[in-house]
Amino acid sequence: MILRTSLSRICRVSSAFSSTLPLQKPNLYPRRSFVLTAATMSTTNQAKKMKTEDQAVTNFREYLRIPTVHPDPDYEPAVDFLKRMAGELGLPIKVIEVYPKNPVVVISWEGKDPSLKSIILNSHMDVVPVFPEHWKCDPFSATKYDNGDIYARGTQDMKCVGIQYIEAIRKLIKRGEKPLRSIHMTFVPDEEVSGHKGMKLFVDHPEFKKLNMGFGLDEGLANPTEKFTVYYGERAVWWLIVTCKGHPGHGSRFLEDTAAEKLQSVLNSFLDYRESEKEKLKTCKTCRFLGDVTTVNLTGLEGGVQHNVVPSEFKAKFDIRVSPKTDMEDLERKIDSWIKEAGEEVTYEFTQKGKPCETPIGDGSPWWRAFDAACKDEQIEIVPEIFPAATDSAILRLAGYPCYGFSPMNNTPVLLHDNNEYLNEDIFLRGIEIYEGIIPTIANVTDGDD
Repeated sequence: MILRTSLSRICRVSSAFSSTLPLQKPNLYPRRSFVLTAATMSTTNQAKKMKTEDQAVTNFREYLRIPTVHPDPDYEPAVDFLKRMAGELGLPIKVIEVYPKNPVVVISWEGKDPSLKSIILNSHMDVVPVFPEHWKCDPFSATKYDNGDIYARGTQDMKCVGIQYIEAIRKLIKRGEKPLRSIHMTFVPDEEVSGHKGMKLFVDHPEFKKLNMGFGLDEGLANPTEKFTVYYGERAVWWLIVTCKGHPGHGSRFLEDTAAEKLQSVLNSFLDYRESEKEKLKTCKTCRFLGDVTTVNLTGLEGGVQHNVVPSEFKAKFDIRVSPKTDMEDLERKIDSWIKEAGEEVTYEFTQKGKPCETPIGDGSPWWRAFDAACKDEQIEIVPEIFPAATDSAILRLAGYPCYGFSPMNNTPVLLHDNNEYLNEDIFLRGIEIYEGIIPTIANVTDGDD
């Protein structure tokens, strides 16, 4: 059973929609839904300049200016910022160093019944490197332009979500609400480099066990359309290195049994499979999204010493993302056959070999019923997908915890890891409203401990 949204919640949303958005399409924003004349645009931009910035946006921009950037992120300023946020909320905070200089921050909101399994709202503090020469502004300035677009590394991936959790809970506390289940906001390090110093250690840590996790939310991706995307699973990450050894010699001769010839066979096999999966995405009716197929990419080649020497060895690195719809055993048999076909002294090893993981969706899952009901209350349309890359959600799911990936960003191009990553402040603020509905609904689920 799900405790439905309160009358006050419905009235609040209805009032907000009636004063700011068309009732029939509450997730449309006027500046994006029709063509503005030059005069109207000038007036709109002038109004944006004159209005006071929402404190949530100010907090977001402050968080973005903290350069927790790889390859050597400094998390201490981010931890200090989160301590201040916890103090403003009046909530307890823990800082757990799961690896030297890699802290996990946990801000907790105790529920009415702390004995029930809790809700984890996860986000990561780290961001990927930048190439400043390709940005229109300083990537850590959090510059906001006249139309409300905020440019900074981490706007989409994923400092927005961490602040949206905080600001949604701030509003819920201010209204005097208290969830049935305890809620823990976790801010983790190292996600952008596979989480080996973050979630992979934390999930086995005694402090994580104390959280008594029942269900979690983590990051998703922006959706360029009016819809929002929710991710219920991820593809498995397979990283492997193929080593081809052969006869070396002078670069002027037709040598037999060379490493290069064996490498050519390997490349052809892997890339032919890549092409077949690419074609499947175009033609197969059941493969609607990238996460429904398996991708293969050559990501590195090593070998050779100088131009006139035929090398005795080549290495090829492949990044394979295995869809839950792919038979893993069959794929591994294919790889074995490709290696054997390439000839003698061709071997391969996995440097990472995960498993596809999914959290159930549909009416049989109390968490899905709650999430779906909250989205309907917010009058937003969600599209369930398999996440095409990798997040901390995979670590949680493989440990047995149900988890959905969701970043409430629509009408927004997907710019994670890209130059000029940005998020509009109106989209960001709307995301807070959406979480105001989702967080209490999932935290008030009564039948999620079965």
